Amino acid sequence: MGVSRRLFLRGAAAAAALMALPRALLAWPEKAFKAGSSDDAMQALFGTTDASASSAVVLSAPDIAENGRVVPVSVSSTLDGVESISIIVEQNPSPLAASFDLGPGAVADVSTRLKMGKTSNVIAVVKADGKLYTATKEVKVTIGGCGG
Repeated sequence: MGVSRRLFLRGAAAAAALMALPRALLAWPEKAFKAGSSDDAMQALFGTTDASASSAVVLSAPDIAENGRVVPVSVSSTLDGVESISIIVEQNPSPLAASFDLGPGAVADVSTRLKMGKTSNVIAVVKADGKLYTATKEVKVTIGGCGG
């Protein structure tokens, strides 16, 4: 019976370690996601709001979102050394909608679906080699998704 108990305890310890692992690996920028404005979100996420518009950042989103609850958005970039891609919806109560940290050699191309409460500029922010680059597109919402 002692062997089964040891085996059980080892298995329980391994399971506990695996459950704790994602928290240790994931960096959750809570302050940025709770920010009330796009500038506050960028400041919390990047430490600055200084960004340059760039044709090397490609933001794809519909011109008109018939349902703001499900708005497909994709961002890609041809910039070298892309570290992260973030998506900000200016008029949402919490403007930072998504943020993706990319590892070395990763393809700078992400897609997601997000909620939009009303017509707003959607801003893609790409961090590459320590600098911020953006692309912006207005998306018109006919049926709101954030309480609308």
